[in-house]
Amino acid sequence: MKALTFSKFGDSDVLEYIEIPAPQLKSDEILVEMKAIGLNFADVYRRKGNYHLKGNPPFIAGYEGAGIVVDANNHPEYKVGDRVAFADVPFANAELVAVNTNHVLPLPEAISFETAASVLLQGLTAHYLATDSHKTQKSETVLIHAVAGGVGQILTQISKLLGANVIGLTSSAEKAKVGFEQGADHVFLYNDDWKSQIFKIVSKGVDVVYDSIGSTLKESFEVTKECGQVVFFGMAGGDPEFVDPRMLMDGSKTLTGGDLWSYLNSKEERIKRATQLFNWITEGKIKLSEPTSFKLSEGKLAHDYLESRKSTGKIILIP
Repeated sequence: MKALTFSKFGDSDVLEYIEIPAPQLKSDEILVEMKAIGLNFADVYRRKGNYHLKGNPPFIAGYEGAGIVVDANNHPEYKVGDRVAFADVPFANAELVAVNTNHVLPLPEAISFETAASVLLQGLTAHYLATDSHKTQKSETVLIHAVAGGVGQILTQISKLLGANVIGLTSSAEKAKVGFEQGADHVFLYNDDWKSQIFKIVSKGVDVVYDSIGSTLKESFEVTKECGQVVFFGMAGGDPEFVDPRMLMDGSKTLTGGDLWSYLNSKEERIKRATQLFNWITEGKIKLSEPTSFKLSEGKLAHDYLESRKSTGKIILIP
């Protein structure tokens, strides 16, 4: 089979599209022929050698995708031709992927392979942020960093679905437009005096901030009201400053960490959360922007495009 691989760490030039042996199935795995694969910043971090990575060289990145079963491996609940997807299975950047049966997500006919590869990691992240890390209540005001990013777009829609008012932050007027298109009530640019703008809308501060930037954590707390919460789930802008527990005490504020893998902890939990996401999509309650597609063999171009930060929607790879 062909796969997008790298044998050393570095920029996109280390990526190689090569022939490698097909996976050897373990007893608890089925074999899936990939139809669409999601590309994420985590794959860039893996390529650079600063994120957890499984296997040995040549390494294969990717954890998210959709396809059809080509070998059910004597598992009676699956048959050849079944449409399936997954959000947390390694070595996805390949034509064939061995998928542990606990990680298999049945894919409804109404959800295309491309949609599944576009929405699962970011959609499930947005889902747990709005329903677990913080249980969003009607009429709350939430602040979403990187509102035009993949998670930001879906988190905006889920927050609105749950009755919240949404303020978004982003880096350009073009991306601000994307935030408004997702339903954000207000969008401010990082280059502007966004903190004072927020206090004009909510004089006491916001109920919750979703911070995926990291370096903005201190500012996130500054715009959070007393008894409010900051959910920290990413470091796209670098490491945050250390948080002073005294500050938390004085304002009765809460800092919550967020990581998707903490919530995808059983087969039942994965299917329940994915089903909720798929239902919202089929009911038209969540709308996804069209993904940008690259051939899997064009992985270098896809990585370059993702790192350029020019993309506002999802990037997917097609074997």
